[in-house]
Amino acid sequence: MADPRKQPEQWMPMPEAPANCPPGLEYLMQIDQLLVHQKIELLEILTGWEQANKYVVKNTMGQQVYFAAEVSDCCQRQCCGPAREFKMSILDNNGKEVMCMHRPYRCGFNCCCENWRPFMEVQAPPGNTIGYIKSEGCACLYPTFLIMDAAQTPVLRIHSGICGVGCCECSPKYPVRSLDGQDVGLIQKQWAGITKELFTDADNFGISFPMDLDVKMKGVMMGALFLIDFLFFEHSQNNN
Repeated sequence: MADPRKQPEQWMPMPEAPANCPPGLEYLMQIDQLLVHQKIELLEILTGWEQANKYVVKNTMGQQVYFAAEVSDCCQRQCCGPAREFKMSILDNNGKEVMCMHRPYRCGFNCCCENWRPFMEVQAPPGNTIGYIKSEGCACLYPTFLIMDAAQTPVLRIHSGICGVGCCECSPKYPVRSLDGQDVGLIQKQWAGITKELFTDADNFGISFPMDLDVKMKGVMMGALFLIDFLFFEHSQNNN
């Protein structure tokens, strides 16, 4: 796994953590927006051999907040594509794993079987579950996801429009709403330009949420961003 301390980016200073904040999530208490940039893998471009994804997570000032690295089986990456099982390891500026997301193997997004729908568990710190993401129903063009707390009680819902399934050259939006339909945040893929979109599956995302949102739910929303990337945009390189 790449060591984030070797990256040239400027890191966000570590804020003081309150007593009720999981270690490592104190960064999120002062943030209402994050930018997530997937790092381009040269070997993948040249050979088409799927590499483990890596991401840089920054605040709006350009300071790096986290480094995210996929941990997965090589054979599953080549054979199962976006359906593969993976762990997303989130590291802070000391190289310490402060959060992780686990996504089990799923046969496909449109599966109507309850036990095979996309699902992700989020832990912070590793070993301490703070929430889950789960797709709802058998939606095809208009998928929705539930953001749930550690007791699997629904807290928020992520919606998408017809462009939310990664079918066209635009910047798909995924509004995050309360259970009664009030807008509380947004996950959006940023169009990266024709060359990058055609020849790599490296994606850029933005995510916004209320400053006073429970820091654990901010972490779970980060997990939802990675799940959305794998479900709708990870396949682009293989198709090309």
